[in-house]
Amino acid sequence: MERKPEWLTVVPSQGENYLRLKELFSGLSLHTVCEEAHCPNVGECWGGGTATLMLMGDMCSRACRFCMVTPGKPSKGLDELEPDNVAFALSQMDLSYVVLTSVDRDDVPDGGASHFAKTITKVRESSPGMLVEVLIPDFQNDLDSVRKIVEARPDVIAHNIETTMFLSDRVRDPRASYWQSLSVLKTVKKLDRRMFTKSSIMVGLGEREEEVRLAMVHLREAGVDFLTLGQYLRPSGRHLPVKEYVKPETFDAYKRMGEELGFRYVASGPLVRSSYRAGEFFIRSIVRQTTAINEPQT
Repeated sequence: MERKPEWLTVVPSQGENYLRLKELFSGLSLHTVCEEAHCPNVGECWGGGTATLMLMGDMCSRACRFCMVTPGKPSKGLDELEPDNVAFALSQMDLSYVVLTSVDRDDVPDGGASHFAKTITKVRESSPGMLVEVLIPDFQNDLDSVRKIVEARPDVIAHNIETTMFLSDRVRDPRASYWQSLSVLKTVKKLDRRMFTKSSIMVGLGEREEEVRLAMVHLREAGVDFLTLGQYLRPSGRHLPVKEYVKPETFDAYKRMGEELGFRYVASGPLVRSSYRAGEFFIRSIVRQTTAINEPQT
């Protein structure tokens, strides 16, 4: 594959706020997907006071062929202090919107859903004005596990299909699947139709535009509200190669396509990621407006 085009230039990680957050997370033994997944936007997001915290350790029990997070068999149980540490860390940050995600932990009961839900609750208690988005695993499509997340009342529940139906088996771990992910998103809406849902698609893996559109259609049929699309970047030589560097004008076309299909918000661009801060302000306004409408009148 040729060298990366100029539109994939990344701002270096720097700045006082970036260094402050790095020190805070390290001191509390917290992991961020920003660092573990080598996110290209870490400098921009951390410099602006935004980060995505990764729960349940830094080793994933699955081995998707696009992901930089270390795969393997986790040898440690879940850190019982993590929910409190996450809540404390976030209370020290001047944020109005936070994203919590996690590795897959198929080795623990309920996939860690109870741990995830406890963290949401703790964050709610320590930072009541903060909007909470969670990017969850599929929990092997277990209804009770998904219900625990919904009942913890985050503002947005995200789960990524990652790629198109035709590439899913090649890109993702065999224990994940395209249809299983769609089922998780549908389940969230069945449990609470008012809950906002979100998903993400990587492009540049060899998909065709009509396949991307079909994935969008399936997500809308699952009731998904928010969508992000970004360029796949190969994190190392052992990961899937980039088949194409998708041009900015194609991302613009995907954005229009998604909006025409009815998504309430679409973030589409080469460096967009599922928790990219560029969309937070718009999503935040939708969530707050809807919350205000649904609040009982006194």
